[in-house]
Amino acid sequence: MAAAPAPVPAPLVVLFDGDCLLCDGLVKWLVRHDRHARLKFAALQSATGAGLLRAHGLPAGFTDSIVVLTDGKAWLQSAAVLRVLTALGGIWRFIAAVGRAVPKGIREALYRWIARNRYRWFGRHNGEACALPTPAERAAFLP
Repeated sequence: MAAAPAPVPAPLVVLFDGDCLLCDGLVKWLVRHDRHARLKFAALQSATGAGLLRAHGLPAGFTDSIVVLTDGKAWLQSAAVLRVLTALGGIWRFIAAVGRAVPKGIREALYRWIARNRYRWFGRHNGEACALPTPAERAAFLP
């Protein structure tokens, strides 16, 4: 009897602050490093992002955290980052395991500190024309 095929892992939907240059850069980095195309992206400010927030009981206009959606659950802040790193596999899975060893209170405090200062340190989109996404980047985004 043939072995059953391994289950295909559910994709992770990553909602990010579309105004944040740090977040934008991280999404581009994630698209390049997502070898198995497990991540799908939407800006929190988009219609898709707002609908997904509502569907998971989060308020519209919520931009204080990256949000990772998978298997009907919403993961926020450092837990979301660790989920994304795990999904990338390889060395990133190991780094996520190391991150999980850090007490949650410390991880969350660090996350909130970076989130609170991200616009000041990295800037934000000014509403002018943005660079066109590559085909790989476009394919990674939800409609």
